[in-house]
Amino acid sequence: MTPPTGEDERAALVALVSLPGMGPARMTAVVERAGSAAEAWSLVRRGDLDGIDLRSVLRRAELVDGWRTAARREDPPDVLARHRAAGVEVLLPGDAHWPSALVTDPEPPRLLFVRGDPTLLERPGVAVVGTRRCTAGGAHIAGRFGAGLADAGLAVISGLALGIDGAAHRGALGAGGVPVGVVGSGPDVVYPARHRVLWGDVADRGVLVGEAPLGARPERWRFPARNRIIAALSLAVVVVESGARGGSMTTADEAGDRGVTVLAVPGSVLAEQSVGTNQLISEGTPVARDVADVLAALGVHVPAGTPRLFDPAGSAAPESPGPGGAVAAVVSAVPATVEQIAAAADVSVTDAVTALARLEATGAVRRVPGGYERVAVP
Repeated sequence: MTPPTGEDERAALVALVSLPGMGPARMTAVVERAGSAAEAWSLVRRGDLDGIDLRSVLRRAELVDGWRTAARREDPPDVLARHRAAGVEVLLPGDAHWPSALVTDPEPPRLLFVRGDPTLLERPGVAVVGTRRCTAGGAHIAGRFGAGLADAGLAVISGLALGIDGAAHRGALGAGGVPVGVVGSGPDVVYPARHRVLWGDVADRGVLVGEAPLGARPERWRFPARNRIIAALSLAVVVVESGARGGSMTTADEAGDRGVTVLAVPGSVLAEQSVGTNQLISEGTPVARDVADVLAALGVHVPAGTPRLFDPAGSAAPESPGPGGAVAAVVSAVPATVEQIAAAADVSVTDAVTALARLEATGAVRRVPGGYERVAVP
């Protein structure tokens, strides 16, 4: 693919991708048939798209008519100007700030929309990904990975989704690190909505990047494409919690296809959120117990005495006599009901309830969906 050049090409590409239903595959088909984005825009305005594979036989007439109508209302330079006025930089292959990792990628985007500092896309980084429906313990681990990777000087890359992604970015921000958010909607369309503050923080202190223009909704098809960019920008991908299927497993697959190191955090065999990560490990994926494991996998020397996420010598709760001590000993990072905890500790349900209330008051355990879990020591 010959990289587009010139402001006319840049403006035409932005205008094309802003048309309703114009995904990367359709835009590629139109541009390659026309020979340039500027000529493709002319074809779209005329509705002259016969013989071009639009990946939708049933909706073809509807698509062509909708594009022609929208294109006749827009002028590409105006569309580009709106993005720049909103603080969004449009990058094309060949631009000075185009990420070098995407130059030889097997599926490179035709353009990127960037909020924040585009030079940070060259910062060596590690992706931390996982399920939106993570456990409280998984979120804690993701935050610790985010902070530890930031302390090691690495950018923390993720998709700004609920759960593991957001926790990793918060960890990086809390450690003063560089977050790189690869998003599946327009740079002005916060998804999920509850991450509005986090999006702003990532854009202000790091960089937001994606293939979608202003106003683009978070349509389902955008996220697998988003995941390939996460993988491509990363030196390694750490999967913290994942079900058997989902975006994080797709990201791991995309990383493997690109020769990017993948690591997985082991989890309980009883937890749905660890089915995918444990499967990865069973297939030979290296284990990530902490940031030191990630650095070692990247060939970085890890000094002796580097802190671990879990230090057996220093994290055990002090033993207490009676039912309280027995309950404290059996509460783990896997949520358990009061009845399960009482049975494991060999105490009555009444004693378990009393002990858990005291432990919760001290911050040693917390109530979560499914019961109670231990709070990891920071």
